[in-house]
Amino acid sequence: MGATVAIIGRPNVGKSTLFNRLVGKRLALVDDTPGVTRDRRPGEARLGDLRFTIVDTAGLEDADSASLEGRMRRQTEEAILEADVVLFIIDARAGVTPLDAHFAAVARKTTRPVVLLANKAEGRAGASGLYESYSLGLGDPIAISAEHGEGLADLYDALKPHVDRVVEEEELATRDEAVTGVDLDEDGEIIDEEDPVGTRERPLRVAIVGRPNAGKSTLINKMLGEDRMLTGPEAGITRDSISVDWEWRDRHIKLFDTAGIRRKARVQEKLEKLSVADALRAIKFAEVVVVTLDATMSFEKQDLQIIDLVAREGRALVIAINKWDLIEDREEAWKKIKDANERYFNQIRGVQIATLSGIQGQGLDRLLESVFTAYEAWNARVSTAKLNRWLERVTANHPPPAVAGRRIRLRYLTQPKTRPPHFVVFCSRPEQLPESYTRYLVNKLRETFNIQGTPIRLSYRKGENPYAPRKKRS
Repeated sequence: MGATVAIIGRPNVGKSTLFNRLVGKRLALVDDTPGVTRDRRPGEARLGDLRFTIVDTAGLEDADSASLEGRMRRQTEEAILEADVVLFIIDARAGVTPLDAHFAAVARKTTRPVVLLANKAEGRAGASGLYESYSLGLGDPIAISAEHGEGLADLYDALKPHVDRVVEEEELATRDEAVTGVDLDEDGEIIDEEDPVGTRERPLRVAIVGRPNAGKSTLINKMLGEDRMLTGPEAGITRDSISVDWEWRDRHIKLFDTAGIRRKARVQEKLEKLSVADALRAIKFAEVVVVTLDATMSFEKQDLQIIDLVAREGRALVIAINKWDLIEDREEAWKKIKDANERYFNQIRGVQIATLSGIQGQGLDRLLESVFTAYEAWNARVSTAKLNRWLERVTANHPPPAVAGRRIRLRYLTQPKTRPPHFVVFCSRPEQLPESYTRYLVNKLRETFNIQGTPIRLSYRKGENPYAPRKKRS
């Protein structure tokens, strides 16, 4: 697993900038607005030959524990407890503030090693703040510039003993397990009884998306069995797309919590645009997308636009009707949901719909079963022989229309791709084939081969069957 390093400090001192620098890409949102980061965000960091998990945290603020800022501080405190090393950052240009001094006193009480960083120390402007930071009682400060990459060699020297210590402890624990009777392979490596071949399955990537305040973070917390995500009555709490690893019925899943996606016309602030862009990226890299709807106001226009976006991206889709516990007449509500399903989802017929209550934990197993059903349909593959027997039948029952007195011939059908299923038809004059006939073929493919609830791609190529034997020239 390696060492875990948490970055803490008051808002706007450059924690997310340092996080992005160490992971080597812009994972965390960065803006001049204080308090951009709200949840704990982990990433795989590299610093020279050191490899460790870095955790970005919310800015420490002195606020009531019930407030949003207080709940953010509690998330940071959890990150400190789970860390092997803590990086405490101050803004060298601003100098030591009363808030820095207050939380430095908290940091001194932790049993974790604390490394003091004076960020934004490039040039003369940060010199006075660097000297002031000695008063915090956290040892010698390290002058860095997260934005320009200065001072990282000194940070390497400070982190190396702690990262090496954790690695050595893990290697010692592994050797102890081997001595106490754990089975070894021919090379002396430990055999994991749950994974004897030593290759754990790659986790299924599942993004939880939806409008603000649909209950996405609450749903993930209930799945995990802990308050991992920041939640509350305020809309739009989540800003970054946060990933967490989880296991359900021995299946490995990587869950992505995302910011609420509002209508484009309402998204005015730069920070919200960044959050929405992060959520859209999560959709693109997911395998299954769970669109979370509020049962008290489901299938609003924005819900339908999000569902359409997921379909256009070609992701497997599941619709989660959350807050089902607030519905009194469930039979009538379910009837409306089925009606909306038939009316709005022609391009993804048979989409999986699960009703649940994230806050009470009802219907979670049903939701996860729907996720894996949708994933199987997304990976569906049909043999070429079956496809062409099917093509003969459907074209005999309903031939393509004639254009300018000449009938369009569909000669051959194959499936070159899955994820989502993509079929290619070789035919004459594909540009003249009407859209209605494409819909007919897609619906028949879905119905015959039971490819429900996932987008189906169907494209055309002009020409003969590429696999038929060619006639020899005389």
